Amino acid sequence: MKRLAILTPLVALAATFSLPGVVFAQPSGDDVLLQMQQAARKQDSKALAALLPATQGHPLEVWAQYWALKARLDSATSQEVEDFLQRWRGTYQEDRLRNDWLLLLGQRRDWAEFERLHTDFRMQDDKQLRCYDLAIASMEGRLPAHAGTQLQQLWLDQPASDDGCTYAASTLYAAQQLPAQTVWQRARLGAERNQLGTARDALAIAAPQHVGPLATLFKSPLQYLTTGKTTPPAALATLALIRLAASDPDQAAQLLRTRWQKTLSAEERDWVWGVIGKVAARRLSDDALDYFAEVQQLADLNDDSLAWLARAALRAGQWGLVQQAIAAMSTAQQQDSTWVYWKARTLLAQGTPQGQEQAQALLDSIAGVDGFYEQLAREDLGQAVLPPPEPQPPTAEEAARARANPGLARALYAIRIGLRSEGVREWNYTTNLHQPGGMNDRELLAAAQLACQAQVWDRCINTSERTRGFASWQQRYPMPFKDEVVTRARNIGLDPAYVYGLIRQESRFIMDARSHVGASGLMQVMPATAKWTAKKIGMTDFQPSMINQHDVNITIGTAYLKLALDDFDGSMVLAAAGYNAGPGRPRNWRNGPVLDAAIWAENVPFTETRDYVKKVLANTTNYAAAITGQPQSLRSRLGQVGPKDTPVAYNKALP
Repeated sequence: MKRLAILTPLVALAATFSLPGVVFAQPSGDDVLLQMQQAARKQDSKALAALLPATQGHPLEVWAQYWALKARLDSATSQEVEDFLQRWRGTYQEDRLRNDWLLLLGQRRDWAEFERLHTDFRMQDDKQLRCYDLAIASMEGRLPAHAGTQLQQLWLDQPASDDGCTYAASTLYAAQQLPAQTVWQRARLGAERNQLGTARDALAIAAPQHVGPLATLFKSPLQYLTTGKTTPPAALATLALIRLAASDPDQAAQLLRTRWQKTLSAEERDWVWGVIGKVAARRLSDDALDYFAEVQQLADLNDDSLAWLARAALRAGQWGLVQQAIAAMSTAQQQDSTWVYWKARTLLAQGTPQGQEQAQALLDSIAGVDGFYEQLAREDLGQAVLPPPEPQPPTAEEAARARANPGLARALYAIRIGLRSEGVREWNYTTNLHQPGGMNDRELLAAAQLACQAQVWDRCINTSERTRGFASWQQRYPMPFKDEVVTRARNIGLDPAYVYGLIRQESRFIMDARSHVGASGLMQVMPATAKWTAKKIGMTDFQPSMINQHDVNITIGTAYLKLALDDFDGSMVLAAAGYNAGPGRPRNWRNGPVLDAAIWAENVPFTETRDYVKKVLANTTNYAAAITGQPQSLRSRLGQVGPKDTPVAYNKALP
């Protein structure tokens, strides 16, 4: 009965969409698709082939066909691929398979077929393919201007080693169009990230004679630096010092000062000092700025090290050093609202009329209501946070076009039967402004409304966030289960806006959301935390299976949030950090100088938690404006953060 209760609305929903020539399948067809999804994840080509015939005529048949062909793409013929591309022309799956096939052609070095198909690739979101394209251009002697710079950006930005950019780097290096320094920078990034393969692939290009010691260097950098019979080459010593800094920055600093300072080049020394400073800054160590002070040229540091230099300087109140760090960042990073805001603050700190004028212009360039620094900039300009006027709702014609869009229909159908990943990807592709026939603001508004009506809140929010000429607060900040959330929050002394701000960041209101660490439901509660909290509030009938019930999840999640807020003496910033990273970490992170909470949040060592805290607080401010209809202040919710100054002890039992 439960299965039928879930599927019946899906069939009704699907019937509202217009998919010409397609008859919607019965629930058994949905089950086959779910089985094929699991088989595809296991690359079980035999199971996929056996299940495929049962999907004929299903509205998601294209997914079945894609999975079946993708699983055996290594042995597929060009004609089979071409037949798929022609049959499903214009769909997300067509472009995705073209991407898969192009990667395979690149690995096979089949450049003629690669070039023929690459021109029709619409997404243009795969950096490997862009790298292959640069390699082909180099081989054909038609490299565009600044090709080496383009490849450098692509290659250095890749999080891990891949064939496309590694092959392009090798090709351009051999043609003397890529400097050796870039290859060594890639190797250093591999050392920073503890990616042996990345470093090995880089060295194989420019210094294959140095590949042998890499495994030992990565495993035991201190031993490699101190116990060898011969002195390691400076370039390899640089990699070893970087690896050592990851676990022991003080030891790395001592070795660099006493043994390697004169051996390494100035650029190598600067890079290592930058890594040492970065690791120390992430540990909130007072030594961080001393380590950064050893850097001779800030231009030698990468953006990540420069960001941590700026954060450490903010923590120490050294505004001039903040300004120097930002000035050394890449143009792209300087344009990020984080660093636009802090550059403005450095100019304000100068106290000069010229600095004031420049700061006002910078703040004005990012001021808004959509993000943390955008809201702070708005407040610094003397403007409160208020929702913008709602745009005119989609007309009947605009709504009808959204309902009739095959890509949106397939996406919603997929999400409703449990193919969430597939549905989200197809939805994003269909609404992407960068694709031919991509949606304008009014079309995005109508698509977002369609998702809202289907209660697929994450697509509602994300799609609405992409409009530029106007913003619908009703779409961007929805309030499902409003009566339950508001009543429950107020009954236990929580701001409902804070609860909604957290839910929006945690799950985007996906009730069956489950994180990679096992957190569940709207408020992403961990099983052990749910059990502990239920007992704490006297919920005697709680069972772990109940955590995805929205009312239970709200009850337990809000109770835990209130306990965390009380533990941190009412600090929304600290409680949000504790909710995400566990209460023990922010208890330690707050020990130090008393800081503006914005500076404290920017110095949170974990990237995920740092981003989380800022987004929850910005969301909270916007929800408060939506709920109360009154002007709101983000800064008033931030306050200051410093060591615990109340006699009430921490609740050590809080998980």
